[in-house]
Amino acid sequence: MNGKLKQIAMGVAGLLILQLIVIACAQESAPSTATASGASAPSARTPGATESSQSPTGNSNGTSKAAATTQSEKAGGTGDPKFGGDRHPLYRLTKSDVIDVNFTFSPDYNQSLTVQPDGYVILKAVGPVVAEGLTLPELQQALIEAYRKTLHEPEITLTLKDFDKPYFLASGEVTKPGKYELRGDVTVNEAIAIAGGFTQQARHSQVVVFRRVSTEVAEAHLVDVKRMLDSRDVREDLHLRPGDFVYVPQSRISKIRKFVPTNSMNWYMSPLQQ
Repeated sequence: MNGKLKQIAMGVAGLLILQLIVIACAQESAPSTATASGASAPSARTPGATESSQSPTGNSNGTSKAAATTQSEKAGGTGDPKFGGDRHPLYRLTKSDVIDVNFTFSPDYNQSLTVQPDGYVILKAVGPVVAEGLTLPELQQALIEAYRKTLHEPEITLTLKDFDKPYFLASGEVTKPGKYELRGDVTVNEAIAIAGGFTQQARHSQVVVFRRVSTEVAEAHLVDVKRMLDSRDVREDLHLRPGDFVYVPQSRISKIRKFVPTNSMNWYMSPLQQ
């Protein structure tokens, strides 16, 4: 009997020990799970934190890239806006332009300057200064720098008095060939009208507009004015640019010589002899 009780007591003790082991394992696994979950939570937030920490840098990079793109597209501030130039570039001085120079506190230095053929202007008490190719603000700054040696903080105002006005040329079979000012938006038909219209020898279907591309190259545009007027559709009427040259050629019938030798027209002069 005592042996059975001992076995039962040992079995109960074993069960208690087993329960204690299970409880101890459960307690050890719970902190490790909590630790793992705590570690996983920051790791889950890491992308967000990384994004938030990198977002200013990304924005700054984006901004710097945008700024760099804008600067690269500016192309020096001149030219066609489609290629990164300014939409309304300032006028640049050229030869024979006349500029009035006024000194606010030193009127004795007031003068009228003409851009010389070599591109210089001659200043009182200073001498030659390059002006060709500069805008008025650029020339104003150049004059201020030039007069700093003579005057204390000179205040200068520039006024463009005379300049090379936009023009177009009309030649060939027009009533009044010559050079005309290009005022506003003028098309080929309007330019021919300004030049007095076509002559009787004009070839209306092959009006040529020469447009200078560089100092050595010009492109030619062929305009069929006859077809345009017959169809009453002027949408294809070319708009002129400063410096364009409109040439109206002779018609074929008008190229026949006015006087010809009679020996080449015997069949006409003496038809009975044939």
